[in-house]
Parts: sequence; C-alpha cells; structure tokens
Amino acid sequence: MLTRALIGQGGLYHARNTTIDTHAHTLIGMEDSPHVPSANDFLKVRLTGRHVTLVPLAKDHLDDLVAAAKDGELWKLWYTSVPEPERMAAEINRRLVLLERGLMLPFTVFSEATGRAVGMTTFMNLDYIANRVEIGSTWYAKSVQRTGLNTEAKYLLLQLAFEQWNCIAVEFRTHFMNHQSRRAIERLGAKLDGVLRSHTIAHNGTVRDTVVYSILPHEWPTVKCHLEHQMQKPR
Repeated sequence: MLTRALIGQGGLYHARNTTIDTHAHTLIGMEDSPHVPSANDFLKVRLTGRHVTLVPLAKDHLDDLVAAAKDGELWKLWYTSVPEPERMAAEINRRLVLLERGLMLPFTVFSEATGRAVGMTTFMNLDYIANRVEIGSTWYAKSVQRTGLNTEAKYLLLQLAFEQWNCIAVEFRTHFMNHQSRRAIERLGAKLDGVLRSHTIAHNGTVRDTVVYSILPHEWPTVKCHLEHQMQKPR
C-alpha cells in the first residue's frame, strides 16, 4: 500500500526487453517494500523498457526538455499545459517542490534510441489512505508521439502501481477538448469514469471540463495483456 515512510530498500525497478519477452521483467530492491517511496528513495527508482527509460526528474534535464517542447511547439496547444521554453526551468522546480512535499513523483522520459529526454510524466494526486494514484502531467515531443513510446511508458508505470504498490485504482485525467489524449488513454484500456464539469480554470483563463478515466486491479491482467500485445506489434 501507499505510505510516506522510508522504504530503505534501494527502490530500484528494472525492466528490459518488454517488446520481446514481457514476462522477463525483474524487480530489484522493492520486492519487500510495496510502497510509494519517499522523496529520497524515489531518486533511486528507474523504469527501463526496450524503447523508453523513466528516471526521476532533475534540473540537469532542462536542455533536453526545452528541445523536446520545441519539437512541435507543444505549448501552443491551448488545451495542454506544456511550458514554454523560457518557463521550463520553473516547471521543473515546481515539480521538484511537489516531490519534496510528498505530493508528486515526477519522471523525465528518455528515448532509448537517442538517449535524449523526450518528455515528462508523473505519479500525482497520491492518496496514501485510499491507496490510489493518478498518472498525469504527461507530455512528449511531437516526433515521438504515436511511436509506441507512450504505451511502453504507461505499461511500466501501471505495472509498478499495481504489482508493487497494490493500488486500488490508477486514474488518468485530461482536458475534454484534448481528443488526442483521450484516445490515447482509451487505447490503454482505461474506462471512462465521467466528466467533471467546470472543473478548473486553465492557464489561458478558460473553464476546463476534465475527463476522468481509471484502471482497477481486477482489470489490470487484461489491460496488461493488451499492452504487451500492442508493444509486440511491428510499427
């Protein structure tokens, strides 16, 4: 279950060859500690697949992340919250402050093909009592969108949440108008929970309706099988 306590076990997750042999994943250092790690232990977490590696967000990822945001000028999509290049450092700092407060576990997403950072994702809205998390605040450079990178990244995150942390639900949220994001979430196998009408105010001052999806533990085996099949398909 989720806990704020130190796990003291190293907190390293290692998964390789997910598109070749998805049953060959190994878990190192967290086998006896099914908890969301503290900030210090989170810094030791590493999720690695065939095409993608997720590592804890760090300030020295700035240059790559600026370049990734420029790839497609992602900040110009009004229904997203990708920071402009000159605001990327502030966004990194914001996420790191939330990490220190135990409110977010932020990752930088690296392409295995290039070794460069291509986006960001997080575990957020950590509910330590109900034992559930949200995967969100995710964005990718345009050049890696629809390449299978997101599928593998989500697979690794979901496997960690369900198989190590025993979460009762993993949630996804997106802007009602972000149809590309909604289709991507639905392709994962997440089910629609509903729409939060007039949920919040977007950065441009417009009122945002938020679409909420989730995956539950009893659904994970089927979703896992589906994602493994997707990752094995040639692209």
